[in-house]
Amino acid sequence: MSRVVVDKANSFVLNIADIAPDKSISHRSVMFAMLADGKTKVENFLRAEDTLNSLEIVKNLGAVVEDDGKIITIESNGIVESSEILDCGNSGTGMRLFCGLLSSANGHFVLTGDKYLRRRPMKRVTDPLRSIGAKLDGREDGNLAPLSIRGASLKAFSYESKIASAQVKSAMILAALRADGECQYSEPELSRDHTERMLQGMGAEIKTEGLKTTIKPLKKLLEPLDIRVPADPSSAFFFAVAAAITPGAKVTLEGVTLNSTRIEAFKVLEKMGTKISYIEKENKYEPIGDIVVQNAPLHGVIVEDKISWLIDELPALSIAFAVAKGESVVKNAQELRVKESDRIATVVTGLRAAGIEVDEYQDGYKIIGGDLKKATIDSHGDHRIAMSFIIAGLVSGMEVEDLECINTSFPNFFKLLEKITTFEMV
Repeated sequence: MSRVVVDKANSFVLNIADIAPDKSISHRSVMFAMLADGKTKVENFLRAEDTLNSLEIVKNLGAVVEDDGKIITIESNGIVESSEILDCGNSGTGMRLFCGLLSSANGHFVLTGDKYLRRRPMKRVTDPLRSIGAKLDGREDGNLAPLSIRGASLKAFSYESKIASAQVKSAMILAALRADGECQYSEPELSRDHTERMLQGMGAEIKTEGLKTTIKPLKKLLEPLDIRVPADPSSAFFFAVAAAITPGAKVTLEGVTLNSTRIEAFKVLEKMGTKISYIEKENKYEPIGDIVVQNAPLHGVIVEDKISWLIDELPALSIAFAVAKGESVVKNAQELRVKESDRIATVVTGLRAAGIEVDEYQDGYKIIGGDLKKATIDSHGDHRIAMSFIIAGLVSGMEVEDLECINTSFPNFFKLLEKITTFEMV
């Protein structure tokens, strides 16, 4: 599956109930099982490469895992030193969170990943962890994987992060649970909060006030999770954009987490003119419900706030910007440069190839809405770039190369796409 040629789509009306389960929550559900007393039960786990790698790592750390195809049961008797190299695949979330989890565990651990992950910067996690006593090292003084971790006693901390990153925050929270006193973590903007919600639901003493999170060390093991992973709003968003850019289209995205830190991209689409409604149906660890998206004329917007809430969706949003009337500007998004690819560069290059006028900045870009044209796009091994430009093909037709990366997060993407348009794999 190295290349796909996508045909222009006609109007469609769809209900989608089989969106990929949430990647962030799937990762965390198996990791947090290592902190629990009893059997963690995870239904609707994302069976994609990245999350399955996290599940395999948990097994290598001593957990007993049972899987009947519907529910994964995980029982841990504490983290055990592994003789295996722990392979995170393409997942920065996996690598960075395991750094926090393992930094206080007894033993020596080595984390690695694929060729793309081994290029991604890790000092944003290794430096703050080392400042509280963690023994982490890797290439370029701990900046690049493989990473070596030798569990150590960690000091209580008050850490002020210069970036809003759920991965950094989560790694530090996991470290704080085994530190020698109460810890505080603050960030310049509230990042996604799945870690806090889930750990609080398990009984951890974690409190967030404004931009500051206070974490008390564990006095005992946590209650196990019993969770059904909701649909991933970041995955659902590709089909929200599909409806937003296709005249007369409407899509209902079922069973999605409605966590406010995860649906900001939908809010941006609303500001652009798309008709969107949210229907909450349950709320345990996360608010969950349906999102209905209906096509309407789009206009340009400025995106400069709450960037950490929509960092994964900006490539797909850029496709909506490209067909909207007027200018759209993205600012304060330098974090895009250290994702699976340099997403500022890959978005800019791809849109220019498709005939759209784009100005590139260090922290974002300006897109002048116009007429998308068919082009050949290199995803650079980035699943979100690949899927974003495939969705762009619904307007103009598109050829996208390097597709294996899609399996890391959204294995049934093409099954859903075939409900909208035709395409050919080459």
